[in-house]
Amino acid sequence: MAVPSNKEELLHEMDKSFFLLIKKLDEIPDQKASLKNMEGHAKGTQMSPRQLVSYLIGWGETVLAWHQQEAFGQEIVFPSQGYKWNQLGLLAQKFYEDYDHVKSFEELKNLLQENYLQLINLVEIYTDKELYQKPWYGKWTRGRMIQFNTSSPYKNAIGRINKLNRA
Repeated sequence: MAVPSNKEELLHEMDKSFFLLIKKLDEIPDQKASLKNMEGHAKGTQMSPRQLVSYLIGWGETVLAWHQQEAFGQEIVFPSQGYKWNQLGLLAQKFYEDYDHVKSFEELKNLLQENYLQLINLVEIYTDKELYQKPWYGKWTRGRMIQFNTSSPYKNAIGRINKLNRA
């Protein structure tokens, strides 16, 4: 599908990619979820499926944080407090660490599901105009920024899992 250009398309793309992702994650046995056998988000690193899920939760929470900062009239910190856009590998490492305490892969997937539902609820409160008809961050619309950090990473994760399964 082309890049979403309205709320309906964004919600469809988020749904489609998320549910395929969950299907792929459910195929990973718990005993393999912690094996660092996937290319990491920082050059030259390896990550586990658990860390991949942590990364996705981290970005979802970041999107929610941006909107919370906005709702409170605060300056939105992009991409995240203490990080610049050229430090996304370091931010990925932080996301891995943020959820390292969650011992069960199933529980981690449940956190991802909860995060996804919060993101869907977030999108639902905005109109097409608010999502796609005016810049929100630089040249990017709110809808595009949400898509960059939800359905796009979900699709990337599906590709990483497929590559892992072929290996």
